[in-house]
Amino acid sequence: MGSSIRMLASLKNQLAFFRQFRQRFETTGAIAPSSRFLATSMTRFLKERDPAKPVRVLEIGPGTGPVTDSIVRLIQPGDVFDLVELNDEFVHILAARFSSEASWKPAHAHSTIYQLPVQDYQAAAPYDFVISGLPLNNFPAELVKTITDAYFRLLKPGGVLSYFEYMYVRPVRKLISRGDELTRIAAIDDILQSHCDQCRIGRDNIWINIPPAWVQHLRSSS
Repeated sequence: MGSSIRMLASLKNQLAFFRQFRQRFETTGAIAPSSRFLATSMTRFLKERDPAKPVRVLEIGPGTGPVTDSIVRLIQPGDVFDLVELNDEFVHILAARFSSEASWKPAHAHSTIYQLPVQDYQAAAPYDFVISGLPLNNFPAELVKTITDAYFRLLKPGGVLSYFEYMYVRPVRKLISRGDELTRIAAIDDILQSHCDQCRIGRDNIWINIPPAWVQHLRSSS
């Protein structure tokens, strides 16, 4: 009975994700929620944290919560877990999951959902881990710079940023695009590659995902 309820809830979340993809492609960015393999990669540095020390965790663009599901299992008493999500339907789904799902309930008291753009988010203190699912390749280059600046503003010195992007999207788009679109993609490539050149501590190839993805891990140096 319990497994049937979980399967039904998962299906409802996938349908909600696909509906938002159709309506708001620019900010949803994918046709399906992230796989558990991608979620495991996105949280691997959080999993390796010192269990004796409380941490602050920020998830940006959690959607229906496939990566959140991995994060809540790693949250301990004394930790702070904040989520920034712009989409109102996803906010409703996340709140319901914190209230109803057994694996999420222990983290509920330590968690807060904020509905606003991440570039407008002001945290009470910086974070040890920032985990982002935003579809940066869909945005204007100026917005990508603003968002990535926010990532590092919100990180503690030595904190870890983990985000994903779909494999070969920018290289292929750079080959086939022209005019303003080529300028946009090239500018995004420069912004993200610059951060990776300076701060990257790892990259995971996640083939079991729709589409396959790279997970980038960067450590803040300032």
